Amino acid sequence: MAEQQVLDVPAIRERLAWIQERIERACRRAGRSPDEVTLIGVTKTFPVAVVQAAYEAGLRHFGENRVQELVAKAAVLPGRIEGGEVTWHMIGHLQRNKARDVVAHADWLHSLDNLRLAETLERRAAMADRVLPCFVEVNVSGEPTKFGLEPDAVHDFLDALAPFEHLEIVGLMTLAAPAEDPEAVRPQFRLLRRLAETYDRRNNPRVQLRYLSMGMSGDFEVAIEEGATHVRIGSALFGPRLEP
Repeated sequence: MAEQQVLDVPAIRERLAWIQERIERACRRAGRSPDEVTLIGVTKTFPVAVVQAAYEAGLRHFGENRVQELVAKAAVLPGRIEGGEVTWHMIGHLQRNKARDVVAHADWLHSLDNLRLAETLERRAAMADRVLPCFVEVNVSGEPTKFGLEPDAVHDFLDALAPFEHLEIVGLMTLAAPAEDPEAVRPQFRLLRRLAETYDRRNNPRVQLRYLSMGMSGDFEVAIEEGATHVRIGSALFGPRLEP
């Protein structure tokens, strides 16, 4: 039953073109270039065949929520860190005991949210002789079930990352609260952008905050209007999520 839901290359190509058109329209409304926005296809629970089909359709950035799925799929379609042609983004919550796998297989991490994790990633990245680009995750919605730093803790956390030479802090990431009307979460995206804009880099010059990872299938256009540089699209691209 589940296998019958998997889309083929033409279907994914059609959906990809539809999403890219929506990205372009959102960029025009915001006076931005579509080149500023990276589309990440979220392949959580989907088989590696879907990743391969999306690759054949032209997608090059993929996101995984679970480390074990990232490892399995990167073994078939390696990321750039392993000499491949795609970019793997680890976008889900990360436990410290999985840091080694992320350093080995993920090109980018979107969910850095505590110093103990930063310390572990720093040590693993140093051992691997690499620098790991990281987004700091922020809980802008205030939902107790969500991971991420409280907004008022973000700047102090960025300051505290100064000693970590193998972590490149490239931006902030968030998941907005579920909402039927995307306009309802616009203030949350705006808050993330404001947190990036107001950080005093004199406290940690290596922090760049060039990017904002925000926006998913239901709200990515509003996120782009508010400055998103990376949008994470799953169901709008691949259809309903398959059962694990």
